[in-house]
Amino acid sequence: MSYPPSMMESIRKLEASRKRRLGQEIPSMTLKEKSQLLESYHPDYRPGARREIPIGVNKGDQAPHEFVDLLESRSIIDPEMFDLDSISVSVDVLIIGGGGAGATAALFAHEAGAKVLLFTKLRFGDSNTIMAEGGINACTSRGDNPVRHYIDTIGGGGFYNVPELVRALVVDSPRIIQWLEELGVPFDRQPDGNFIQRHLSGGHTRPRGHSVADYTGMVVVQILRDEVLNKKINVVEFSPAVELILDENGNCAGAILLDLETNSFINVKSKITILATGGLGRLHIQNFPTTNHYGATADGLIIAYRAGAKLVYMDSIQFHPTGTAFPTQLMGLLVSEVSRSRGAQLVNVEGERFINELETRDAVASAIIRETIERKKGIITPVGMQGVWLDIPLIDIKRGKGFIQQYYRHLYHRFKEYDIDFSQEPVLVYPSLHYQNGGLLTNEWGETNIPRLYAVGEIAGGVHGRNRLGGNSLTDIFVFGRRAGTQAGQLFNEIEVGNLTLDHVRKYHQELGKKGINNGKKSPIFFPDYRNEKALPHFQQ
Repeated sequence: MSYPPSMMESIRKLEASRKRRLGQEIPSMTLKEKSQLLESYHPDYRPGARREIPIGVNKGDQAPHEFVDLLESRSIIDPEMFDLDSISVSVDVLIIGGGGAGATAALFAHEAGAKVLLFTKLRFGDSNTIMAEGGINACTSRGDNPVRHYIDTIGGGGFYNVPELVRALVVDSPRIIQWLEELGVPFDRQPDGNFIQRHLSGGHTRPRGHSVADYTGMVVVQILRDEVLNKKINVVEFSPAVELILDENGNCAGAILLDLETNSFINVKSKITILATGGLGRLHIQNFPTTNHYGATADGLIIAYRAGAKLVYMDSIQFHPTGTAFPTQLMGLLVSEVSRSRGAQLVNVEGERFINELETRDAVASAIIRETIERKKGIITPVGMQGVWLDIPLIDIKRGKGFIQQYYRHLYHRFKEYDIDFSQEPVLVYPSLHYQNGGLLTNEWGETNIPRLYAVGEIAGGVHGRNRLGGNSLTDIFVFGRRAGTQAGQLFNEIEVGNLTLDHVRKYHQELGKKGINNGKKSPIFFPDYRNEKALPHFQQ
């Protein structure tokens, strides 16, 4: 495929400007400049992009239309008719979600002696974790410390972060790296044995990423998956959660799941339930493309909210600056932020830089939108998509020939399939829906306001404030997966489960009825709908 002639003229301008750009410095923005940029161009600030949640514990809060649509939908089950007397299995700890957070929680709960059962909607490991490229943040190098990591994270989140959560994140992160290494994760190292941490990511004041080339998440998930299976922890695949079950005292007491192969329900009674179902990327908020895996449809958020769990910052979505915009077959594919920390530059149609590439993600994404939409300096693809160039070949120029192929093996291979040489040609990028900054509000152990219900990973909100720094998501899932699994393992012996009920679903339906809300839909939806005209949506720009 390669690039069509209509895009080659801009590439020639980019190549001609490289020598000049190599010595160019663009200063960081002031807080005022950044605030003005976000308010003018970030998708979160677009008029009409969200509305009030009409019922429930967060009634009156704002959230994207696509998410509120699901909150306004009825349950898949009829709580008046559903039989909870038939329990398929009883366990100490039920974990819903098979990514990095769920696997971590399962391992630590099992280690404490709990009988653990893990359900996952797709195959065990299919998740956003497995798609993570950049790395895991932890302050393990000289000159870095938890205080500095804490300050960077709070600042990156716009000072909206929950302090207790950030403290847990930064204090626990070094032991997470040690634990993963003990399991066999082969982090990149220098010849002297030290971690390769030479490059700043946006919003960080010290290099603190730990990576395995550009497929860190895939390697970690493979190892965690093997560890779970070797420990004989029971895993049930292709079985998404339909509703949570409570007892008569309002405690979480398990869940109803759906076996996708037999289309039959599975009733699980549990002393503690841990949600690790990820985010909402496949809802395609504002019709943006997404970097997320196929199952990211907000399932856990919906069923937890019906049960009375509190949400936080659900009006805040992260759009990663460098999602692939060409070729169309790779639309939304993440190009790691590490590429910019290693020297790749963002360049418009005239071969000009327009932003300091190491600004935080929200600022860089907003600058790209401004450059393409307002300034009309984007590169247009044959299908009408716009983007700017990410000048990847600069990395080899700065780091030495062969660096890209060594540390970007996954991306090099993906683009090579379409006759684009990642080490010789720039990549066209545009912001892509990447992360749900908000989620279920938890404490530092992953506990929600519903007793015996925990939430870990992207489904939980608060730790990142309103903008997540690159590399903190993998840290998040392992830190809080460990914490929730550990505490569940300490508490399960003390718990007695009461009589099971779906009264919360019945009351939720009644609230919808009182508001006159009936959109004719059911939720959770489990999978995105790409049929017919939805197969190639008109992505919002």
